[in-house]
Amino acid sequence: MKIHKEGRRILFFTLLALLAINLLLFQFNRPAVAFNRIFAGASVVAFLILLQFFRSPARRLFTHEDLIIAPADGKVVVIEDVHEPEYFDDMRKQISIFMSPINVHITRNPISGIVRYFKYHPGNYLVAWHPKSSTKNERTTVVVESEVGPFVLFRQIAGAMARRIVWYVNEGDEVSQGEEFGFIKFGSRVDIFVPVDTEVKVQIGEKVKGGQTIIAQLKTSPASLF
Repeated sequence: MKIHKEGRRILFFTLLALLAINLLLFQFNRPAVAFNRIFAGASVVAFLILLQFFRSPARRLFTHEDLIIAPADGKVVVIEDVHEPEYFDDMRKQISIFMSPINVHITRNPISGIVRYFKYHPGNYLVAWHPKSSTKNERTTVVVESEVGPFVLFRQIAGAMARRIVWYVNEGDEVSQGEEFGFIKFGSRVDIFVPVDTEVKVQIGEKVKGGQTIIAQLKTSPASLF
């Protein structure tokens, strides 16, 4: 198990701070032995929780040109036809994945192609499952022209705990399915917008894994073997 690069600095300074506080307690608060031990135990637990958040597990990625692969670990919370106003300005099928603090928070390209649009939006920090979080929260919007033609839009959306979104793509980049396109720190959501005739392969409440779970299939001609 590797530690993601976005967490290494945070983990290093957190470890230093916890060590310093515990050393000071054991040095200058010696009579309160029970308290010092409880605080030391709590420090270990807190650091382990932070450590698991920034884990970067090895993944055997699944790729196919007309399949939409889950861009993140989490639970499917939305599947519906909606009006997408930012880029398409028409009806699209939305699939949303909620990432809890215990999920891996790496975000991956759901499909291969060329980035035709990218924009970062500063914003609020509503809880990630709130209906307005998709348009009100801090977020990024990425639109990729897939190798089979249809355009796919996906958003990183910050949640109530998140305060920073990281991205590694820009307009004009060629991206590969399953590769990392960003990271969201401390609770978040990813929305995917595809053509309304796209066949959805998951259900509300289903748990998915980034880079592995097939969540939808684009309509292509000729039809895919899938």
